[in-house]
Amino acid sequence: MSIPGLETWLQSPQGRYVMAWERQHIDSEVVDVFGYNALQLGLPQCKFLAQNRIPLRQMVADQGRVDVVADLRQLPFAAHSVDLVVMAHVLEFHAHPHQILREVERILIPEGVLLITGFNPLSIWGLRQQLLARHSQDFPWSGHYLSVPRLKDWLQLLGFEAERPLLGCYAPPCFSEHWLRRWQWLDGIGTRCWNFAGGVYLLRAIK
Repeated sequence: MSIPGLETWLQSPQGRYVMAWERQHIDSEVVDVFGYNALQLGLPQCKFLAQNRIPLRQMVADQGRVDVVADLRQLPFAAHSVDLVVMAHVLEFHAHPHQILREVERILIPEGVLLITGFNPLSIWGLRQQLLARHSQDFPWSGHYLSVPRLKDWLQLLGFEAERPLLGCYAPPCFSEHWLRRWQWLDGIGTRCWNFAGGVYLLRAIK
């Protein structure tokens, strides 16, 4: 599924700001996950499994230069065969997020690890998305943002135990590098004072 505006956004100050935070924290989470098979679903432009040491690490998307081209609703992997799945901004930009989660539950081994990143609707970024959703079909404003409590409910129904999320990117979604840098002092204060309002989150769940 091609997402309009994604490639351009990833190269923008906003994209670099968000991806730097996500890469840092995903790297920390995956480095100590062991097993035999690890998958990254979607966003093949970013290598989120680079710091993981599982022998077979594969990128999966429905198009592009990836290891496995597949519909994320019907993954071509055996049940209980994958130790780690990373999904960065997949669910909020796909028409069938429930089915993707069901497939991930099917292929993960018991005690398998699932990492999900998403834009937080309860943030300045979420407010901007609500204001622009009708007027922009470009990433990241075209998505249907999922709150952490809602996502936790979905995961619980599938038998996952979700841990406390990490939130970051408290600076407003400015379009210029200059203004993003001027607002980044909010990152330190936000983590301490209004943790729930980070622009993006990383949620870890165990099957």
